[in-house]
Amino acid sequence: MILGLKHIPSVIDGTETDPAVGDWIDVYEPATGQVYAKVASSNRGDVDRAVEAAQRAFPDWAGMSADDRGKVLERVADRIEARFDEFVKAESKDSGKPVSVARQVDIPRAMANLRFFAGAVRHWHSDAHDMGASALNYTLKRPRGVAGCISPWNLPLYLLTWKIAPALATGNTVVAKPSEVTPMTASLLAEAWREADAPRGVLSIVHGEGKTAGAAIVQHPGVSAVSFTGSTGVGEWIGAECGRALKPVSLELGGKNPFIVFADADIDSAIDTAERAAFSNQGQICLCGSRLLVERSAFETVVEGLVERARNRVIGDPMDPDTQHGAQVSADHLAKIAGYVNMARDLGANIRCGGNSPAISGRCAGGYFYEPTVITGLENDCAVIQEEIFGPVVTVQPFDSESEAVELANSTPYGLAASVFTSNLGRAHRVSAALESGIVWVNCWMLRDLRTPFGGMKQSGVGREGGAEALRFFTETKNVCIATEGAEGQRGKGAEGKA
Repeated sequence: MILGLKHIPSVIDGTETDPAVGDWIDVYEPATGQVYAKVASSNRGDVDRAVEAAQRAFPDWAGMSADDRGKVLERVADRIEARFDEFVKAESKDSGKPVSVARQVDIPRAMANLRFFAGAVRHWHSDAHDMGASALNYTLKRPRGVAGCISPWNLPLYLLTWKIAPALATGNTVVAKPSEVTPMTASLLAEAWREADAPRGVLSIVHGEGKTAGAAIVQHPGVSAVSFTGSTGVGEWIGAECGRALKPVSLELGGKNPFIVFADADIDSAIDTAERAAFSNQGQICLCGSRLLVERSAFETVVEGLVERARNRVIGDPMDPDTQHGAQVSADHLAKIAGYVNMARDLGANIRCGGNSPAISGRCAGGYFYEPTVITGLENDCAVIQEEIFGPVVTVQPFDSESEAVELANSTPYGLAASVFTSNLGRAHRVSAALESGIVWVNCWMLRDLRTPFGGMKQSGVGREGGAEALRFFTETKNVCIATEGAEGQRGKGAEGKA
């Protein structure tokens, strides 16, 4: 053990809890490649205690009014805001993303998630169905119980709060497992929960690996629903486990998202947006536009513009406010990205820019950095185009017609997101309708409204998050039928006399 390292315990029933078996996992700072903390390696016994605490807390928490639960979530958001700079620096150090990105995107969005669902649940309505003289039906929305929320490393607090906020707002208690690769802001969230005088046991943060702590949450009979964001392979296993237990599951999985540029688009705007879509967060966003499809007459113009912008991105220490492009999350992930680019080279592709790990001086000399990379000349069926790389690598392919653009866009196993750039409104509607994607942006990228449904098709996931979709997922719907006076002859029959 390296002396002086910060230890990050789980927080179970409001108490910091060391792992039951005494194991700890090294946490690396991606920008330096050095271990800077140790996080609890929790096991099934730790998860059992967290679920038991959540079950004890559930009746009182579920029995609170939506308004009172919303006030708790708002207090937690206020505590994050009061420690804003601390959260920003922790997120940057943990994940390797530029501190400017954490400041502008990750931490503000985490606060917005809590505040949005605190308000949304207050204004959520239920339905009533009038059967005339015979009866009145109305629906009740009731929390499921203990929700298991498992979040990834790329947007640590952003996606953790995206799950726990609607679960808590609707009256569930939560056992959450953040990624063991980026545990710091989840630990700070647990502190914010206590500082907000929130009830014990309602939210437990259980740290550890997916194969132990995560699997224990998924398989625990006391966990009533599971929400997971991560890889498609793990999502398939979770889906199978929840299916066997008839347990509701929401899966937000991988993406290999097309970014389509027609020749009639505002080309400068398309190139600027394509750069953001390809390289934001070092390409480590499931929504990144990693497949750029360009109408042939505009192909070279777009490629040259994208290459110029990629080369001008400022790569360096994530803690430097001028840095635009930080480190990849781990040594293993860096090797994966490099492996795909080397595969492209072997296939005879043209590496238009990037394709290497840059030399970074100073404290970041040992960090996990990779250059923004633009690749052309690949066949559509190769692994580089078909498989999710999850790094700063974008492939560019030409097309000659609207139908070919749609065919290429839909040609992978994924269906999470897509972008379409065109000045033709009719084409925008036609192409958006034809794309096999859960979300389509037209002349924009990553323009999010928290009220809208979010999720993917095909291997990109099951179910939807966001807005009323998230509230519905974390609740059971119950119909109550009240017979009215004089309805004796109608009892046991539907409105049309059918059972």
